[in-house]
Amino acid sequence: MSHAAPTTASTVPDGRRTTPGARHGARVALAVGALGVVFGDIGTSPLYALQTVFSIDHNSVMPTAVDVFGVISMVFWSITIIVSVKYVALMMRADNDGEGGILALVALLREKLADRRRLAVALVLGMLGAALFYGDSVITPAISVMSAFEGLVVVNPSFEHLVLPLAVVVLTVLFVVQRWGTEAVGRAFGPVMGLWFVGLAILGVPHIVRNPEILRALSPTYAIAFVVEHPFTAFIAMGAVVLTITGAEALYADMGHFGAGAIRRSWFAVVFPALALNYVGQGAMILRDPTTVANPFFRMAPSWATLPLVFLAALATVIASQAVISGAYSVSRQAVRLGLFPRLSVKQTSREEGGQIYLPVVNWILYFGVLVLIAVFRSSSRLATAYGLAVTGTLFLTSLLFLLLALRVWHWARWKIVLYSVVIGGLELTFFGANLTKVVSGGWLPLLIAAIVVTLMTSWRKGADVLFRRRAELEGPLDEFVAMIHETQVPRVPGLAVFPHPNKTTTPLALRSHVEFNRVLHEHVVIVQIINENVPHIRHVDRVVVDDLGHADDGIVHVSVRVGFNDSQDIPRGLALAIGSSPELDMDVDDARYYLSLLTVHAAGTARAKDWRARLFVWMAHNAASRTEVFHLPPERTVIMGANLDV
Repeated sequence: MSHAAPTTASTVPDGRRTTPGARHGARVALAVGALGVVFGDIGTSPLYALQTVFSIDHNSVMPTAVDVFGVISMVFWSITIIVSVKYVALMMRADNDGEGGILALVALLREKLADRRRLAVALVLGMLGAALFYGDSVITPAISVMSAFEGLVVVNPSFEHLVLPLAVVVLTVLFVVQRWGTEAVGRAFGPVMGLWFVGLAILGVPHIVRNPEILRALSPTYAIAFVVEHPFTAFIAMGAVVLTITGAEALYADMGHFGAGAIRRSWFAVVFPALALNYVGQGAMILRDPTTVANPFFRMAPSWATLPLVFLAALATVIASQAVISGAYSVSRQAVRLGLFPRLSVKQTSREEGGQIYLPVVNWILYFGVLVLIAVFRSSSRLATAYGLAVTGTLFLTSLLFLLLALRVWHWARWKIVLYSVVIGGLELTFFGANLTKVVSGGWLPLLIAAIVVTLMTSWRKGADVLFRRRAELEGPLDEFVAMIHETQVPRVPGLAVFPHPNKTTTPLALRSHVEFNRVLHEHVVIVQIINENVPHIRHVDRVVVDDLGHADDGIVHVSVRVGFNDSQDIPRGLALAIGSSPELDMDVDDARYYLSLLTVHAAGTARAKDWRARLFVWMAHNAASRTEVFHLPPERTVIMGANLDV
């Protein structure tokens, strides 16, 4: 195989040429954007993590040398093992065409595994993990923004009455700007978070210099000794130590927005060192002055810097919400692809990164949920007990799916599976167990949200399976229908009729209904199938494939239109590319009439309790995104035809 000589420029999908300098600039821009979108959640954990460990709720953890060394060691190695090793080094290898998140694992397993029982288990685990992630996506913006503005009370207690109104205003702005995409949001937030991480490191270094013995806590032996000597205290502490890794799953779910490379560069070059220095610095300060456990983060700063630090912390915690919001978009699109949700309106917000998307429905559901939590709980401290359960549950479920992938698809050696299970799985299981103790005091919230999401997913999947079978029965095989048209000589009328249809095996309902009711067929009939490819752009010369379906003289053809994630699913534009490619398509596309198949579903039977899932499916089906808008069909030349069906 020959290799071309190195070049100084390359061509991007739209035909422009880029220089190495431009590519380096693009990588830097993505890394900066990742700072603002991906790491906001985990990057603001130093604000409250150690304070929570030593709080009244965890009063068995004392600011003694033994406990401080043990806690700092647990924090450092939890971040190292869960984030650096599990997610950044391992999980990011498990991408589905660049997409990350727990449902990306399910999609990979569905492609690779033949065992239907294992696939069913993987799907259930994926649904549970995704449902818990939605709980995190609602809780994180509420607790982050409230905690940000509650910091104003540290400066002046009279500001307390402003906390909730300011939180609502800022959240409203945050969710409104999502329509411009994570790239634009990341450009705005990235520099702020860069300053935040620099500030974290600067705050920690002086305390480490004054008390360098704290560096001994970087040895895992102190964490192990803490667990062995004080097992109950360590177990309680783990329930709060988990706050240092909140945002790890969002980091993986956001991989499609910026790419694994940008996330890895930002993590190892900026985020991880800054977090380590700050946590170790907090530990050094607590060793010197145990009274600082009341608010260790802000006590690290000199008095003159407290107010600016509160302002910067407020900005950073607002930005922290972005990680789970963009992660929720990715998880939702993956759920649609897996058949767990109805069709949703997806807006592509970047010309280069396929994962940078905006889902209006998901955005406003999250916004409504966040406002409800603020109105009900009214303070971040009341939400704190609910925070860890959603995170730890998702961590553990993700590991189970990853182990299945590593064992059955990647064929890892058994010793690697055992090592992962003991070190990473054991740590995550301990985190999860520690947070189960908080179910009554607030942990019920993510469980309730997860139960609602799982109910929606299972209801849609069951109803969609029934609908698919019933629809296939109504449509019938396409080859038999085309043969019938060819043999019976159905009367033809002038014109071009276009029938969008998702496959090449069954007959569009609108086409069958058109022939049955009108007893005629247009002279030219085109069945158009949109095929989504996971590349930015499909060249026009490669975009369409025309098939005469076995009869070159019957005026019926099938056109496959391949589109990339940066290409519009514009059927008229795709059809225009096919015009002239065969004698049957030698006509003006502006004269085409579009016939869209619609199967309207209704819940059969009376409104009994056992029928509620069918009614829920019908409600979701009626609220799915309009295919007329998705396919850019001209309303004045579009006819919707189909049938009614009871489920």
